This record gives sequence, structure tokens and C-alpha cells, in this order.
Amino acid sequence: MSPQEPPRRRVPGPARPRPQARPAQRRPKPPARIRLGSPRPRLRLVSLGLTLVMIAFVVRLLQVQAVDASAYSAKAEKNRYASYALPAERGEITDRDGIALATSVDAYDITADPSMFTPATSKAEDAPEQAAALLSPLIGKDQAEIAKKLKTPKSRYVVLARRQTPQVWNQIKDLKKVFAEKARADLAKGGRGANVLGGVFNESSSKRVYPNGDLAAGILGYVNAEGRGGGGLESQLDKVLAGQDGKITYAQSGGRRVPTAGTRETPAVPGSGVELTVDRDIQWMAQKAITDQVRKSRADRGYVVVQRTDTGEVLAMANAPGFDPNDISHANAAALGNAAVQDVYEPGSTAKVMSMAAVLEENAATPLTHVTVPNRLQRGDRLFKDDIDHATWNLTLNGVLAKSSNIGTILAVEQLGKTDAEADRVLYSYLRKFGLGAPTGLGYPGETPGILAPPQKWSTSQQYTVRFGQGLSLSAMQAASVYSTIANGGVRIEPTLVRGTRGPDGRFAPAPAPKQSRVVSEKTARTVAQMLESVVGDEEGTGVKARIPGYRVAGKTGTANRVDPKTGRYHGYTASFAGFAPADKPAVTVYCAIQNPTKGSYFGGQICGPIYKQVMEFALKTLQIPPTGTQPPHLPVSFGGND
Repeated sequence: MSPQEPPRRRVPGPARPRPQARPAQRRPKPPARIRLGSPRPRLRLVSLGLTLVMIAFVVRLLQVQAVDASAYSAKAEKNRYASYALPAERGEITDRDGIALATSVDAYDITADPSMFTPATSKAEDAPEQAAALLSPLIGKDQAEIAKKLKTPKSRYVVLARRQTPQVWNQIKDLKKVFAEKARADLAKGGRGANVLGGVFNESSSKRVYPNGDLAAGILGYVNAEGRGGGGLESQLDKVLAGQDGKITYAQSGGRRVPTAGTRETPAVPGSGVELTVDRDIQWMAQKAITDQVRKSRADRGYVVVQRTDTGEVLAMANAPGFDPNDISHANAAALGNAAVQDVYEPGSTAKVMSMAAVLEENAATPLTHVTVPNRLQRGDRLFKDDIDHATWNLTLNGVLAKSSNIGTILAVEQLGKTDAEADRVLYSYLRKFGLGAPTGLGYPGETPGILAPPQKWSTSQQYTVRFGQGLSLSAMQAASVYSTIANGGVRIEPTLVRGTRGPDGRFAPAPAPKQSRVVSEKTARTVAQMLESVVGDEEGTGVKARIPGYRVAGKTGTANRVDPKTGRYHGYTASFAGFAPADKPAVTVYCAIQNPTKGSYFGGQICGPIYKQVMEFALKTLQIPPTGTQPPHLPVSFGGND
């Protein structure tokens, strides 16, 4: 064992003072330890969220690609493919000789893509306004309206103008080329390369054209802005003329056609052509004659109807004033339509032919029956008179018609029954047979049936005025049909305007034969025709201005008090003349009427007689109808002596 140091002894000594105890000091507590939570719950929550999101994506993906795949595919196809109609070529309307009266020519619809006029695409802040200023004078549309269309939000297609001529599109195309070259040059210099016409395009279309201007406009009508018939035969035969539009579908990208993608096309079926009964040359003469006389007489309007007596075919139907169907926007609204079938008016003395036919058919009198005609005749609540004051006339029934005596006609019709009521019923039955109070059979849009009240509703004065053509109303076409019935041996043939149609395959389909009905016997019709010759051929007749050298002419004048359509009161006159030729072998009927002539004569024989002569002469020559070479019977107008 190694030696150890001996322990120290404590040497006793004075006690040391004990140091005072220092106050106890609190030791600072150690900082609390931060205990970290376990990350596992959070990781689980995030994982769950991501899992749910992935599941939602997977479910949606399955829905899009499996469940709703066809629907979304259809939507994609719809956005990818554009479909446009292929307008069918509208059928041509021709006269009886195949001369075009209405035809269609190539045209363009001017369209635009508004998305290409935004500042970002066009590189111009005011591209719509600039483009509108350039296009407005070319397409004839308001500048503000064009700019508004070019600003259409969320649109890729607007129509700026329809049915513009190829010349208009060529001008626009030249402008597009100029601006495209300027844009490229500006871009090469470091500019923005603005092009304000890049979004203007065209679509092939067609435009209706009427080569003869206002000729036969009342018959033809017009085509509206949508390319459909807006009036006349264009409207009546729209389904026949319009054909069936086709359709083309092609892929597009950025508003442009993709040439390598597939195209589906259904060709358009052209409309059928329509051949009318109208003769263009006779129509021209009728229109010229009535237009000149309406202007000369300062009349409201006038009409001329020319008809084949043996077939009912309408060779001409002219109205004055007329309109140009090529420019409907500037046409007078009052002149639109076909007044010859749509206007209704009291015919006056031209209607006396029906009273005479009834009297003869009922064997109540003959052309040679004596009729004493006083200057005034009291009937009912009125005192009746003729157009001129005269001493007592001693006339034959033929003379009553030749001199157009109202009083004589009243007296003749009284022979149709033992009472006025009975006579009225008989006369009414004949008026209906002649076609009054019903449409003519043309089927023309807006055609009037006329006004013919049943006899039990006739007023006291109307009982007598109807006999000489007042108190009933008809159209010019109805009036012409009355005379064609007499000319056709008493058989009424419904008038026709259409001879037939020619399909896209070139085959001609004739129109159905018109309805026929016998009105009076052939004997009565022949006798009335001879009496009508006295109106024109006898020096005492009222229609001497309608004479045609070499031809026997049958006709009748008319001068009626006119009901003003604005006030409903009698104001002014309706002057008219109706007849046919040759009188003994009728071929053509001509009817003329002029409404409210205010300058010169207002008598039918004076202002319509010459029109009848002018148009009839032209029609006879055009149709190569020779004179018969026979002599008229010269029925007496009076018996004994007139005071």
C-alpha cells in the first residue's frame, strides 16, 4: 500500500463570524421545449385530397371520352364545320313566245367576320369605321349600319348586303387587294401592317332581273329582299319558281375553308320556268297607250286588258301609273300591285250589255222593240235622266244601247218581271252568271270579287241604277271577261295568265284547262254583238272614235259617277270602253278604263275609245287576224221621228 498523507487536523481557534446568509435568488426556469406534432395525419389529408381530385378528373375524363363522347364530338364538329345554303336558281318567267320577262343572274351576298375587325386582329383601332366608309358607297348601305354590324360581339358572320352584282364585288375585291399590299409593305418597314378589309368576304347568290323594266310589272310582281315572291305572279307561283335550296358543309379554321378536309354537298334543285299567256308586244302597246292617256287627262290611274275571246287567255294587262320591279325601294306604294284585278269601281254604261243580254235571253224584247224614252223618268224616290238633256226619243232597243240611254235601259229591264222585285231577281241571276260578285278564276293575289249585293238588299234607287251600271262594282278584268263571254257565243271561259311550266329537265307541262259555263245562248250573244256594232258604226252611236278601218267593231262606252276611295263619296268620273273585233268573228277583246280624268273630256267614248282603237289595231296586226270582209247588219237606232 502506498503511504497516504495524514489527515489534517482542525486547530481550535477563535470562532469565525458566520457570514450573513444572502437572500435566496430564484433561478430562471429553462425555456419550454417545443413539441413537434406528427406529420402523418397531414400527409394523409393531403393524400386524400389529391386522391379525390384525381378521382374527379378520372370520372370527368370517363364522362367526356366514354359517356358523353358523341355529344362532345358533335359540338366539336359543329364548331369545326360550317354549313351554308346553296340558293336554288329561280325559274324564268317568259311571255307566250318564250321572251324573258323575269330572269335571274349571278350575284353575291357581301359578308364579314366581325372578329377580324377588332384592334388586335386588324391592327387598327377604328377598323369598323374605316371599312364602313369604304363599303357604304359601293353596296348602298348606311355607313353607321355597316360599322354596327362589323362590331357585333362574339360573332363570326354577318351579312352586309345581299344580291350585289359581280361588278360590285369586283370593286370590293380590288380594294381588298390594295389594302392587303399596303399592310404587307407597312409590316416590312416595321409598322403594324393594318388591314381594315381583310374580314370582308362574299357568298354566291342570284339576283332577280326584269329586262323590260316596268313592262307587265303589275302582272309579274317582284321578289323581296329574302329572294321570295313579294307580289304578283312571283308571289302566287313562288313554290314553283323558287325550287329547292341545297346545302354545303365544309371544315373551317379561323374562318377559312380547309381545302384538304372533306366536304358534304346537297345540290340545289332549280325552280321551274313559267310561260305566260301574255304577248310582250301587245303588253307594251297597251301600257304605252294607257300611260299616255292617264298623263294627258291628269287622271288618277287607268287600266287596259286584252283577252283572247275563244280561250280566255290574257294577252295584256296594263296599269298606269306602274312601277319598276328592279327598284322597289323607289316605287310609289300606291302604284304597287295589279290595279286591273285589285281595284273595284262602278262600271257605268259598259255594264248595260248584261241587261240587254238578259232581256233578249228571256225573250222580253228584240233589238227592234220600240222604246219611248222621255227626258226624265220618275222611279222610286229618284228622278232619272240620261247623260244629256233631250226631247222624247223614239228608239229601238238597239238604239237604247247605241245611244247609251239610262232611262231606256230601266224601261227595258222592267220587262223581265211583272214586278220590280221579280225583274231584279232575274237580272241578278244573269249578273252572277257573267262573273260579277266573285273572283275571276285567275287566283291572283289580292284579286277583288267586286261588289254585288243580293237584290233583296238593294235600296229603292239601287233597284234602277244597277240596270245601267251604278250601284254595283267590278274590276277591269271582270269587265273584260263580260265582253269576252258575248264574243265567245255566250260561253264564259275563266281568264288565264299562265300557259304552263317548264321543269329543270326541260319538259313543258301545260296549265289545267280553264272552267267554262254557258251564260246566254249563242243566238242572244250574236244579237248583242250586232247591237254593239251600232254603238261604234252608227253615226248616232257613242263609240264612233273606236272605229277601225276595214274591220267590223263591236263596243260600248261607259261614263260612271265615281266613288272617291278616300272619302267614300261620289266625286269625278270613271270613263271606259269595252269591245271586241272582228264583230262577226270575234278574236280579241279590249277593255279600257280611266279613273278621275281632270283635264279635257271625261266621257268614255272620247278618251277610252281612241285607246281601244290603238290597242285593238295593234293586237289584230300582231296576231295576224284579217278582216272578215262582210257587211254589218245596220240595225235601226230609232223608229218614226225623234222630237
